[in-house]
Amino acid sequence: MKRSVFAIMAIATVIGIVGCSNHKGWTEKQREEMRRDVRAYRELPYLDNLEEVEFEIFSNDVTEAIEVDYPVYTAFIEMPGRGDTVEVYVVQTIVSELQADAHNMRKIYPYRELVKEGVLPKDLDRESQRAFYQCFARRVNNTFPSVAAFFNAVLADTTANSKIETLQRQCASDLFDWVVEVDEVVVFD
Repeated sequence: MKRSVFAIMAIATVIGIVGCSNHKGWTEKQREEMRRDVRAYRELPYLDNLEEVEFEIFSNDVTEAIEVDYPVYTAFIEMPGRGDTVEVYVVQTIVSELQADAHNMRKIYPYRELVKEGVLPKDLDRESQRAFYQCFARRVNNTFPSVAAFFNAVLADTTANSKIETLQRQCASDLFDWVVEVDEVVVFD
């Protein structure tokens, strides 16, 4: 009899532990609150060019990554550096998505901005734009040894005649015979 009671208690304990471990995940309401926190980063250069649907996918990816590393929502919310932690996950997700392919180059450097900066001619058709972004992505891949190196170059890109802008102008020149003359070169030591 004692063995039966002990076996029933052991089974109940195992069921209780398994039941509690399945309940550790965040609720949908908690995930939605985290997505709202991620929305605060919408103005970052990579994120401000995403379509709304693409941004929703991005915020879901960030939320899922945080949930995996911090399965207990209340413990995460009560962390002193929670805001900094969210920012780190946002940046990590951007870096993981930043692969130098034509699709991402279009988002990071939108056509209308390149026209405004004088890098590309106005009224290029879709095929010409696609050819430019493919050329640009190829040059970025050949210039930077890793996505992290490219991302660092994007963040440090403050001069008018930067490495990235030079790559853009080379592609424009190769594809469209678009010549840009530089009046002044500024060198920083």
